[in-house]
Amino acid sequence: MIPEEILKKVRQIHIHARHMVNDVLTGQYESVFKGQGMEFEEVREYQPGDDIRSIDWNVTARMGRPFLKKFVEERELTVMLVIDASCSSRFGSVKQLKSELAAELCAVLAFSAIKNNDKVGLIIFTDQIEKYIPPKKGRRHVLHVISEALSFEPQGHRTDIGVALEYLNRVTIRRTVTFLISDFMASDYEPALRVANKRHDIIAVTITDPRELALPKVGMLALQDAETGEKIVVDTSIRRVRTEYKQHAREKIEERQRLLRSTNVDAIDVFTDRPYTESLMKFFRLREKRLPS
Repeated sequence: MIPEEILKKVRQIHIHARHMVNDVLTGQYESVFKGQGMEFEEVREYQPGDDIRSIDWNVTARMGRPFLKKFVEERELTVMLVIDASCSSRFGSVKQLKSELAAELCAVLAFSAIKNNDKVGLIIFTDQIEKYIPPKKGRRHVLHVISEALSFEPQGHRTDIGVALEYLNRVTIRRTVTFLISDFMASDYEPALRVANKRHDIIAVTITDPRELALPKVGMLALQDAETGEKIVVDTSIRRVRTEYKQHAREKIEERQRLLRSTNVDAIDVFTDRPYTESLMKFFRLREKRLPS
């Protein structure tokens, strides 16, 4: 039984996501994700004017007269939402937790998908695979996905993106559009990302909280690593301490950006203290520019 508090949040997210899809992202999703190409439909007899490159030579030889393969555009997609549920995702210093923002983004992407008759699946991971929901269509299925993304209680604490991507490759047969939603506080996932992005269209959705970028000037402050439990106490009244913290955060982001560029993975950068609408629109505009005219 899902607690009433969670159901209330699911309903709120549902309303907001539906508004985003209908009023903001209308046409954007469909124009960018057009399907996986051409799908075989049938073999039919050759007619004058047909493209000879489509002739099926095996059937032609067997029948004694020319036949060709007929293809149709394959519109239906499978969208996989791969969500980081490690301990660091349960942090938020301003408006909402990173995990809550991840669930809201899942809702927007999932409703965009089912509006275009695409399937949606879910993988929740930490340093292990926590939950897998196979891809399906329909509003009820999407509400189930949102509920799990919002309320699931994981067993693991740390982040292993490589484990998630390897599992994605095992449970999917066909190419998918995969949104990898995480704060990317992980290491050693580049090889798995390269392999997965050859099979799938991987899009990294990075979630960041402002306190991960800079420290406030509030005197002595206790900091704890959410995934390892390691604690330190720092004096934020010292400018050097704040500067070094900010510099370290900048270097980590630059390192992540270089990795994503080197693996040809697009990124949608969102923050817990600001609207994500512009980030989504920026991504869709970037993708549209790449489409063949």
